[in-house]
Amino acid sequence: MDFDLTDDQRAIADAVADLAARFDADYWAARDAAHEFPWAFYTAFAEAGWLGIAVPEAYGGGGLGIQEAAILLEEVAASGAGMNGCSTLHLTIFGINTIVKHGSEELRREILPSVVDGSLHVCFAVTEPDAGTDTTRISTFARRDGDDYVIDGRKVWITKAAESQKMVLITRTTPRDQVERPTDGMSLFLVDIDRSAMDIRPIPKMGRNAVSSNEVFIDGLRVPASARIGNEGDGFRYLLDGLNPERILLAHEALGIGRAALDAAVRYAKDRVVFDRPIGSNQGVAFPLAESRARLDAARLMARNAAWRYDQGRPCGTEANMAKYLCAEAGFAAADRAVQTHGGMGYATEYHVERYFRESRILRLAPVSQEMVLNYLAQHTLGLPRSY
Repeated sequence: MDFDLTDDQRAIADAVADLAARFDADYWAARDAAHEFPWAFYTAFAEAGWLGIAVPEAYGGGGLGIQEAAILLEEVAASGAGMNGCSTLHLTIFGINTIVKHGSEELRREILPSVVDGSLHVCFAVTEPDAGTDTTRISTFARRDGDDYVIDGRKVWITKAAESQKMVLITRTTPRDQVERPTDGMSLFLVDIDRSAMDIRPIPKMGRNAVSSNEVFIDGLRVPASARIGNEGDGFRYLLDGLNPERILLAHEALGIGRAALDAAVRYAKDRVVFDRPIGSNQGVAFPLAESRARLDAARLMARNAAWRYDQGRPCGTEANMAKYLCAEAGFAAADRAVQTHGGMGYATEYHVERYFRESRILRLAPVSQEMVLNYLAQHTLGLPRSY
């Protein structure tokens, strides 16, 4: 078993780190404070060709795997960009995978080249106010009307909805009480964001404020049947295809935030002198930072394993969920200890660790909570009875 990155993967990590370094921590603090989308950063990564890293070469992409995409996002987060940086790219790298795998050839040729060059922004709309983790309870409905569908409903926590031109949207096409299994009767669409039929409202939130999270109200949105991705009624199955890669990518983003926080804490512990010596010489400061490094490195092994298994076409549900759980915990712990290392100044925006703390907290909630990961592992890995 080889734990080293390949030469090409190391080259990706180095190139991404060099590009991300052009946008320092002050850049991200300013975007976060102003609630301003980081267009300069996004454009730089689009022009460098990174947005299409996992899109097949036939459509202008790099044709690489989840391992390479994960390396990219970890380096972005570790640069100090955190979730503000990753969220500008994440949905392009991950969300569009649904079209790659299940869209028609016509849809792929229409959409993917524009995603790769950065001219088309696509958001991903699943969650609803009354159907969070239990996607089978969604009520957004697409009613067939001749050659069209008419869609009504409501979505929440939709990243980049305000900046996007299109939306990958999960709806019901058959009511839940009329299908054999709760997961039947759901369909995926790629729809235009039509402001005449959509009301998009940003949600005030704790962190990652450079990239908006939105509530979306849909009223009488008419779309052609050609906007449906794959077969009617199979949308939930298509969503499941994306769960493992999404967990793997977000695990690496959590690692990157943890690295950024730990690096900041180590620098401060070396430079800050109290009682005539650097505070890093005190075991009460040094040991928590050393433990954070150990936990981040251990979590990375699981994340790399999960990415490798996915790209090899092997089962990876257990590994992907463990990676998400362990990396989210390790990243948050590192950010928390970075704040503690800075003492009172850790609470000030000047040193950036409070931003890493706020952004690392997201990853213990999304895209699935830590508790739901443990439910999965208890049921599917340990074979215990389902608890919910």
